Amino acid sequence: MNSEYCVCGAYVYKTFGAESFVFQVAIQKLKIKIYRTIIYPVVLYGYEIWSLTLREERRLRVFENMVLRRIFGPRRDEVTGEWRKLHNEELNDLYCSPNIVRVIKSRRIRWDGHVAMYG
Repeated sequence: MNSEYCVCGAYVYKTFGAESFVFQVAIQKLKIKIYRTIIYPVVLYGYEIWSLTLREERRLRVFENMVLRRIFGPRRDEVTGEWRKLHNEELNDLYCSPNIVRVIKSRRIRWDGHVAMYG
């Protein structure tokens, strides 16, 4: 169930965003806005009824890190001077927003509150 939305999100990322994520001219804030407004909703579609397993949580984090690495690009290593991928901790520091699994869990709790109140 969840993996289908990850595949859809990856498809949206590749068709809409991949070309624009490659160009250095695009501003990182714009790239993050595109990610948050277009890719996030596709990936999170129907999240209220998901039962997230650890495997699905890991796949969502991998997907998010893949997109964030593309947004923030490689960094030059200070010691060797070679280009390298950003580590997960560095991505978390640069992105400054909760990861996708935390967003799903907090939104699900909020949704459960609405169901309890009105249901």
